[in-house]
Amino acid sequence: MIYHQPSTIGVLAGSVSLIGGHGTAIAWAPDAVELGIPNALEIGVAAATLGLVVASLVGGPIAKYLLAKYQLSSESTAKPSIGIAYHKTDTESFSHLSFMAVLLVIHICIIIGFFANKMFMEMGLKLPLFVTCLLAGILLSNTVPHLLPKLHWPARTRSLAIVSDFSLSLFLTMSLMSMQLWTLADLAGPLFIILGVQTCVAVLFIIYILFPLMGRNYQAAVLSAGFGGFALGATPTAIANMTAVTKAHGAAPMAFIILPLVGAFFVDITNAFIIRIALNF
Repeated sequence: MIYHQPSTIGVLAGSVSLIGGHGTAIAWAPDAVELGIPNALEIGVAAATLGLVVASLVGGPIAKYLLAKYQLSSESTAKPSIGIAYHKTDTESFSHLSFMAVLLVIHICIIIGFFANKMFMEMGLKLPLFVTCLLAGILLSNTVPHLLPKLHWPARTRSLAIVSDFSLSLFLTMSLMSMQLWTLADLAGPLFIILGVQTCVAVLFIIYILFPLMGRNYQAAVLSAGFGGFALGATPTAIANMTAVTKAHGAAPMAFIILPLVGAFFVDITNAFIIRIALNF
């Protein structure tokens, strides 16, 4: 207990909001209310929003520190998987037709992901909608170009990069603009202590455990920046952190496959069990 606050608040400001994000905070709020926290929703959403801010700030410095200390650089000659490189080195054209093709493919992935999500829910497996849409995009991008080589697929194009940059920026802007700071008035002290401690622990874990385990290479540094965004914010924040690093220092394609899959499946599923145990502890 911090400042004589129930331990449930620590769970709400920890695994529920930071690892789970806004959606998880909203989903678990009713359970916390039953445990005697009437403002559980406000606490969870406020902590998740502050976590997004912190997550956006720590990813870059972590990557910069690791890249400088170990003199790392990208070994891939490919363009960044997401976003447009800060230093333009290609002359690929952009047109309204290529932009429309990107929008068409995105809508196809969303439609497939929507119906796949409903199918999984009927099977008893509840996943965030963006996860199944993400899987649809990964599946199509790794099969269609090989099955239909004559069909133009907009992967790794400037049109897709523009949509990616805009979407990530829009998500972060909407999250920051929706902050309701007045909901933190009564619990500002405990929340800031919890967030501060977890930020320090996350940074130390990333630098001294995660980075060595991932191989101490450039991809490990990109993943470290992404994990900083995920552990304190959400998967889109992690993608934004990794995008910023790869746009400046070079591509790391595998990192953009590893983190979303691990974060969306293994962590979310494991986190659900951890939250249930912690709330009943």
